[in-house]
Amino acid sequence: MNLIQRVQDILLKPKQTWPVIAAEPATQASIYKGYVLILAAIPPVAAFLGLIFVVGPGVWGLSALVLGYVLALVNVFVLTLIVDALAPSFGGTKGQVSALKVVAYASTAGWVGGVFHLVPGLWILGIVASLYGIYLIYLGLPVLMKCPQDKAGAYTAVVIVCAIVIYIVLGALTSMGAPMRMGSWAGWSGSHGSAVTIKTPDGEVKIDTAKMDALAKKMEEAGKRMEEAQKSGDPAATGKAMGEMMGALTGGNGQPIAPADLKAVLPEALGELKRESIESQGGQAIGIASSMAKASYAAADKQVQLTITDLGGTSGLAALAAWSGMTMDKETAEQVEKVYKQGERTVREEYRKDGSHGEVTVLLTNGVIVEAKGQQVDLAALKKALDAVGLDKLEAIKRPAKA
Repeated sequence: MNLIQRVQDILLKPKQTWPVIAAEPATQASIYKGYVLILAAIPPVAAFLGLIFVVGPGVWGLSALVLGYVLALVNVFVLTLIVDALAPSFGGTKGQVSALKVVAYASTAGWVGGVFHLVPGLWILGIVASLYGIYLIYLGLPVLMKCPQDKAGAYTAVVIVCAIVIYIVLGALTSMGAPMRMGSWAGWSGSHGSAVTIKTPDGEVKIDTAKMDALAKKMEEAGKRMEEAQKSGDPAATGKAMGEMMGALTGGNGQPIAPADLKAVLPEALGELKRESIESQGGQAIGIASSMAKASYAAADKQVQLTITDLGGTSGLAALAAWSGMTMDKETAEQVEKVYKQGERTVREEYRKDGSHGEVTVLLTNGVIVEAKGQQVDLAALKKALDAVGLDKLEAIKRPAKA
């Protein structure tokens, strides 16, 4: 197997590639050695290099790289067990090698998209890239796990929910230094109904399987257009079709708000904190246009950074983001983390009790993400910083129509 060719094939022509993957002889060891161990390293290495560019080299960054890589491998292992165990529930056939093939090759988009971690401000595009993996799972389950096509949507939904929970739980267990005990941290229900719910120590994650089925149909239609573009041999047509695929996946309904408009809502000062720098940028990657504006404020030892990110109205991204469908209320002796709904908005707070660091992120109803990070400022100050942006005004900005 040629690694580069396999990556290209699974991303650009997945329908033709899954049967090839199903037919080729493989062992769990060969899949790990020849594929997983290589590609899973991309996100943590990119994040490490991005961190070096921002704050310089350090032991903490190297530790994060190693930990991120190990967690990626654990994630593959655990999710493989789950895909295999769930197969009979959706009319499929169990097989750990087949399950590993599904997980490993469907993870390709997320691993390759990890290159966006090289630029800290573009990390959100890595999440967008990973969403393409949902489509790959949807296509791969009937081929590898032999489930009926009409059950592929629900099967995919449960697998995605499990992947989200694994991510949450591994992060929590890592922070606590606790060993992982499968089965003690989560319960799932509703796999045969219209919704799937998984309970975790930090909250619940829910996915509407009916919506997942509808999303799968949209992706399938966009996939057919991408295949036709591939056959034509026209790179421009292929790129456009890929954009349509990502638009169907993320629910994109327009161009992003202009970077200059985002930049304009960033205040000149936050009380005593004066603005020291401001920047904005826009661009397009994997068919998704994005814009971002960022400003830094400081006074003495107090620092606040405001960041506004827009991905062109990708409402689907908001719905599928790891924490947009859950609530959380977690507290330790040193730190507090909460995720909650504020009307139709989703808010995430994380701060240290000594006031040394805090973060507040708000996911607006139009998909715009506003984040305030601070050093030596309290939570109330960060919330005031978000108020200074004018969230209602930002939410009301009209996006330009798609060309």
